[in-house]
Amino acid sequence: MSEDPMAKRLVAVCGKGGTGKTAFTAMMTRALLESRQAGKLLLIDADPALGLPNALGVKVKRTMGQIREDIIKTARSGDQSEKTHIADRLDYMTMEALLETDGYALVAMGRTETLGCFCPVNDLLRGAIETLSKSFDTIVIDGEAGVEQINRQVVRRVDALVVVSDATARGLQTAALIHKMVVEDKVIDCGKLGIVFNRVTGNRPLLEQSAHKIGLEVFGFVPQDDNIAYHDLIGKPILELPADSPGLASAREIVGKHILR
Repeated sequence: MSEDPMAKRLVAVCGKGGTGKTAFTAMMTRALLESRQAGKLLLIDADPALGLPNALGVKVKRTMGQIREDIIKTARSGDQSEKTHIADRLDYMTMEALLETDGYALVAMGRTETLGCFCPVNDLLRGAIETLSKSFDTIVIDGEAGVEQINRQVVRRVDALVVVSDATARGLQTAALIHKMVVEDKVIDCGKLGIVFNRVTGNRPLLEQSAHKIGLEVFGFVPQDDNIAYHDLIGKPILELPADSPGLASAREIVGKHILR
């Protein structure tokens, strides 16, 4: 990535379900805001479960999934003038889904209810998001669990792809599959690829050895943090962790070494 701290950068977080990707994304957001080097920050919640707004302590009024449903309904039942009208309004509809706060903006993909293949619609929405992203300096994507979004090329290029894994063989298997898709199959163009081990209680040398065997650089270790567990239990936003939280300290180090450089 560029040495210019204000250069545009796109970061995606992915990995096996249940590894704490969303909590890490929220901590990374906090670290980016504290650094004052992210510029205009856009967060994209690409997980249909809408976990990131909860982790940030915000509510979205409209999702890209709902916009997609509106487009599909119009395409099925509307006349040609209505179809033309909604196509012309796509950028405006995308802006309707944009939640803006003092520190960052957020777009949530959300769920879709309509079945069937609507590739042209998905292409339209991808294009709208790409247009929106041009207005921001740093874009962080909290990805869906697993590897499907990488396989579907929801994004075509990222500056940094962060694979979050727990200390389990299943987490490492997913990490290995992501590494294969990116490095060997070249499903997406990736500038920097690495793994973050989350909720670590020990065995760091073994985890590091396992990552190197896969071919992944270790971006860092996030320790088991009682503060995060407590916030999750009572529904308090992860973004509001205490300043001295061990997990947040690790996220700051990872952001400083691997995201902002």
